Amino acid sequence: MSDQDKLSAEDRLIARHFGPLATHPGALGLTDDAAFVSPPPGHDLVLKTDAIVGGVHFFAEDDASTVAQKALRVNLSDLAAKGAKPLGFLVSLALPQDIGDTWLGRFSSGLRADAEAYQCPLFGGDTDRTPGPVTVSVAMFGSVPHGTMVRRAGAKPGDRVFVSGTIGDAALGLVLRKDDNMGADWKLTDEQRAHLLSRYLLPQPRNALAEAVRMHASASMDISDGLAGDLTKLARVSGVAAQIDAARVPLSDAARAAVAADPAMLETALTGGDDFEIVCAVPPAQADSFRAAAFAAQVPVTEIGAVAAGEGVVFRDARGAPMSFKRLSFSHF
Repeated sequence: MSDQDKLSAEDRLIARHFGPLATHPGALGLTDDAAFVSPPPGHDLVLKTDAIVGGVHFFAEDDASTVAQKALRVNLSDLAAKGAKPLGFLVSLALPQDIGDTWLGRFSSGLRADAEAYQCPLFGGDTDRTPGPVTVSVAMFGSVPHGTMVRRAGAKPGDRVFVSGTIGDAALGLVLRKDDNMGADWKLTDEQRAHLLSRYLLPQPRNALAEAVRMHASASMDISDGLAGDLTKLARVSGVAAQIDAARVPLSDAARAAVAADPAMLETALTGGDDFEIVCAVPPAQADSFRAAAFAAQVPVTEIGAVAAGEGVVFRDARGAPMSFKRLSFSHF
């Protein structure tokens, strides 16, 4: 009997689909119960875990490769906001009985593509059966030079508030995903519709911006539950307030078209989840150098307001009036 024949079905599954992703020596070829990693000398480990659940974070019909990439990228986004460089990850899968080898092949293919693109090898994980739905949990670890991780706490009055990329695309893409007729109601072109749908389906984490954030930001976090709510979290833990000019919040052409057709969609854009952009506070003396570093990293950033003394975050409309929202952000609970 060959060694392969002696392996359990789970061992064969792991060896076939995930073994090729375990390229770091500390992963031990996924043949042990644990793995090991040493951060570069003079660096701290930065740890993060997030899960995505079928029917909550993705649709059952989504391609398994994009499910894998979304699971990895939502964690990479958090590392970027901390100014950290990815080192590797663990992945745990809970799979219904009807998920077979074809789905797993697509899943591991997507995972491998991103593991290579973001230089973060697989170190291990777990596989389980579940009555459903599919659940993917990733534990990501990265590194920063000792003592330099950018926390949520740290924003000071006078700091400028910046965001990366564009805001609200994924939330609007989810609206489209649930009701395809909205594309016609918003008078979107095919290209605009595809843009919004793709931003929900597959985040674009801003890891290229991590070094600029680490070198310039006083506080930072990724925008996963909505700009308004996540910035409120940052301000609360920093013990400050913030004033935001809603007209300066960067929107894509597609999002602008949706808001122009239905102004209520601006609230969706500002409070909806899954942007996976970065919001950060930057001291005024560092603002120009932060812009320059972001430009060099080829990541667009926009100044949208300022940190102030006090508490609470206020978004002001084009007339300068405070805006009110039904809810500040997405919440599971």
